[in-house]
Amino acid sequence: MQQKDIEELVKKYHAGQCTAEETAFLESWYAQWNQKIPLPLSPEELAEDLQIISANVQPLHQPARRIALWPRIAAAASIILCLSVGGYFILHKKPTQQTAQNQTHDIAPGSNKAILKMANGKQYSVTDAKNGLLAQQGNTTITKTADGKLVYNTIGAANSAILYDTLIVPRGGQHQVKFADGTIAYLNADTKLRIPENFEGSNRTVELITGEADFHVVHNTQKPFTVIAKGQITKDIGTEFNINAYPDESSIKTTLLEGSISVTKNNKSSILRPGQQAVVVQSTSGIRIQEVDTDEAFAWKNGKFLFSSTPLENIMRQVSRWYDVDVVYQSNTLKSKPFSAISTRFATASQVLHNLELTGDVKFKIDGKRIMVLNK
Repeated sequence: MQQKDIEELVKKYHAGQCTAEETAFLESWYAQWNQKIPLPLSPEELAEDLQIISANVQPLHQPARRIALWPRIAAAASIILCLSVGGYFILHKKPTQQTAQNQTHDIAPGSNKAILKMANGKQYSVTDAKNGLLAQQGNTTITKTADGKLVYNTIGAANSAILYDTLIVPRGGQHQVKFADGTIAYLNADTKLRIPENFEGSNRTVELITGEADFHVVHNTQKPFTVIAKGQITKDIGTEFNINAYPDESSIKTTLLEGSISVTKNNKSSILRPGQQAVVVQSTSGIRIQEVDTDEAFAWKNGKFLFSSTPLENIMRQVSRWYDVDVVYQSNTLKSKPFSAISTRFATASQVLHNLELTGDVKFKIDGKRIMVLNK
């Protein structure tokens, strides 16, 4: 794809004339091409363009943390070639061309939804509940705000006994909850979080039963915030961090964005610095610390799918949870193929899948609530 073609696409977007396919291509181009094809645009203009192109309704109604303009994606030459050819066909394709994007059946993206199971046995559909007071237990009130999140508040002295609720976010959902201490937890699809109705004494402990959550912690030196996930203990030292602990993943991944945390597993502890990730493989007892691009780990919270040479099987697990679908592979060899791409999470499934088709030797077919992964 030539420089003038990219410039034309950017101009079309500014004019509001880009198709969904062209928008998807632009996102992938920014991720893989911008360091290879200099444009007569300043870095500020490029950043502004990406922000405009990537602008979508943000998840959980929170201010978006901007994803780095140039994520560290080491795309293979074959992927770059596919992207180039894909871009050519976007600009020159015939209207009758059939792709994953224009299939008759499509799947809408996930949305804010959750179920709250309280310690007293009552259960509430947060999705269907009206704004305002949802429940009260002793001196603890739970409200649903206008932007949809749950907020815990303690009126007066905390209850002497610690009662635990469970917030359940199903497949195809996401949600956020604000604790009485001001800490906010952002929950990804297919996640269960066990939370105290109040933080008594020096205890500020929650349990990530399964799934993925981002914790933006209000630091209190006297009362460390602790997250337990499958025997792993993560303790904040003033921070924001993400824990991925899905049962179908081979390891627990804890990624630190800012501040500092300690991660403990089987009496072994490690301290993380920003930009580091602790990997705990369930079948072993050790903790491996590695440097990572935090943009990828936190992409879901910012309304993005962001993949950097990621095996297709890992990608499709994310797609499966967010769109609440099953995934079937024509060949097991497809599972290990690496892909690098960026897409909004608020596109339909076919749009995301088409974006992947542009960057790799694979195609997809949507059949009801099932996605078929096929050789191209």
